Amino acid sequence: MFKYFLILIFFTLLSNTQASNKEKIIENLQNTISLSFQFEQNINGKVENGNCVIQYPKKIFCEYQKKDKILVSNGKSLVIKTKVSFYRYPLDRTPLNLILDKNFIIKKIGNLKEKILDKIYINFEIVENDNEINIFFDKKTFNLVGWQTKDIYQNINVTYLSSIKINQLVDKNLFKLPTQN
Repeated sequence: MFKYFLILIFFTLLSNTQASNKEKIIENLQNTISLSFQFEQNINGKVENGNCVIQYPKKIFCEYQKKDKILVSNGKSLVIKTKVSFYRYPLDRTPLNLILDKNFIIKKIGNLKEKILDKIYINFEIVENDNEINIFFDKKTFNLVGWQTKDIYQNINVTYLSSIKINQLVDKNLFKLPTQN
């Protein structure tokens, strides 16, 4: 009988810990207006680095280090521009549409089971409109620290965030879409 009591207490504590992680992540997201960070992006083994700023809802600006490349979303369209190419997509046709929507993430997290990875990351797997997105949060700070998606060409895209700063002042002009040369 005592053995069953201990098992019951263990599972109760375990479920409270998971609920607590979710609550802290949700609270952190609700209080986040903007994020600035460095990133490492791995698309099918091709690694690129740079800096990004996200402003909720659905705005992002990224500068890549080694290439003259930027990625910009104004909340409706996504532009990827380099010296030699220019691509414009409707944002709602990309996984970033969901990643940049903190209210969507908050709603989904509330209904998902978390996974703990390497004792330092909290992971949620979201499947929505043929998109499979794995979102990762730091277990200590509850900050967003990365995501894994498939892009429109079915390439696996893993993005790691570091040097994260929350709610920094952001120049609204940063999210104006560049024009094609």
